[in-house]
Amino acid sequence: MLPRILSACILSAVLAGCHVGRFFVWNFADIRDHKKFPSHPLPAAPEPFHYAVAAQEKGPRFKEEKGEQVPFDAWLKDHKTVAFLIIQRDTIKYERYFKGYDAAQVHPSFSMAKSVVSMLIGTAIADGYIRDVHQPITDFIPELKENGFGKVTIEHVLQMTSGIDFTESYVNPFGTVAKFYYGRQLAKYTLKLKLKRPPGTKWEYVSGDTQLLGLLLTRALRMKGDPRTFTQYLSDRLWAPLGMEHAGSWSTDRRKDGIEKAFCCINAPARDFAKLGSLYLKKGLWRGRQLVPGDWVEASTRASTAEGGVGFYRYQWWLPSTEGDFCAEGILGQYV
Repeated sequence: MLPRILSACILSAVLAGCHVGRFFVWNFADIRDHKKFPSHPLPAAPEPFHYAVAAQEKGPRFKEEKGEQVPFDAWLKDHKTVAFLIIQRDTIKYERYFKGYDAAQVHPSFSMAKSVVSMLIGTAIADGYIRDVHQPITDFIPELKENGFGKVTIEHVLQMTSGIDFTESYVNPFGTVAKFYYGRQLAKYTLKLKLKRPPGTKWEYVSGDTQLLGLLLTRALRMKGDPRTFTQYLSDRLWAPLGMEHAGSWSTDRRKDGIEKAFCCINAPARDFAKLGSLYLKKGLWRGRQLVPGDWVEASTRASTAEGGVGFYRYQWWLPSTEGDFCAEGILGQYV
């Protein structure tokens, strides 16, 4: 009995301690992480929107794998899928769940949240909290001036050409992203960020840029006397108007006065995540209401190589091809 109690005490101490300890206890991120971290609530919408369901299912029958035609359901299962939907014109044409999941089961977004943060920057500009993307981020985070961020604009951070020094390694417990993910002082870590190159010279995918956007938007709200948290702004501006069917959440760094992990960690069922994609297919117009400005949707999903940008990424969205498609993407195979 004593060794078991001692083990429990050691585990408790490690979880309460540094981010490195939590990294080794929890190891790599997984789809149950929304249960590990504290969070801010995203209530279900008062008037939920339900996708229609096609009377006759229409989806892929096979997937080619190593030259063979594999039944698509079997392919999904073999690739550890837990939820998969195909939606066309607001109608679910194909829907599958595995491993005990169902339409109400919550999933962590991981980096799909980055695309949601981009949506919120667009709405914040429309709402007058932010002037435009050319505004220096130090207008909102003046503490970063001493770190050389005076010439870094919101667009640089959106486009991930800010030049910040950030180690995006998910297997290194001492890397920056591990500290941001498992640590409990996100604001402190963010304010200590430094640059390794001039802004606008090179694209580099780093979660620190999105966390900067989260802090920036939180500050922008406060500067206008708006007491809402980042999550509450999302809830009021997008979540409720989109008619999210189930309660979700946004994971935070700690329980008391925690701030959102903006670079990741929105938690919701698959159908509700899908509505974010449906909104962008409609150029931000949802059931007669312009939730995200149409020009912002256009700018966010159109490639630009200006100032170090790349053709496959724009404003926190991935652009897989030159055919006009775009997606939000998470590290463990989450896609919208």
